[in-house]
Amino acid sequence: MNLDTPKRFSHVTIALHWLVGLTIIGLLAVGVYMAETETYSLYPWHKSFGFLIFFVVLLRVAWRIKNGWPTPVGQYSKIEQILAKVVHWVLIVGSVLMPLSGFLMSAFGGTGVEVFGIEVVARNADPNNPNEVIAHSKAIASFAHSLHHWLGEVLIAAVVLHVLGAIKHHVVDKDGTIRRMLGATV
Repeated sequence: MNLDTPKRFSHVTIALHWLVGLTIIGLLAVGVYMAETETYSLYPWHKSFGFLIFFVVLLRVAWRIKNGWPTPVGQYSKIEQILAKVVHWVLIVGSVLMPLSGFLMSAFGGTGVEVFGIEVVARNADPNNPNEVIAHSKAIASFAHSLHHWLGEVLIAAVVLHVLGAIKHHVVDKDGTIRRMLGATV
């Protein structure tokens, strides 16, 4: 298993980047759609993929710790370097906290967590009315819900900035950053 070099990313780095990135983008899009349209039928899928991606995200974080941060391909202004670091940190931390907050919201809210039909945390049904759920902790569920919502907003902004930065690297700087993330040597 090769580590990253300044000229080339490892297959592990590339695979984890695209798997986590595209899954998080998909979950954000579905999350916005569900919130706007109240499409409750998508919640089981959203929760299942969110639960599973959490473990891939942890693997990505461990890989990033082992590998360190990538060396930039070109020379950039101080403001570009700071903005890139802030956006990358927001993406890393947000990709950990987003599925974690969703899990806590469901688990402490009493709705339970199932992963493709496999019960991970049981639903806490009211014994007098099985169609109603009882929160284990309304405070934790409420905090996790707010965090999940606001992290979604922040992650959407960070993803947009990340994509715009990648386009700038490719179109304006022509520095090979995108080619490196696609597996090429620069």
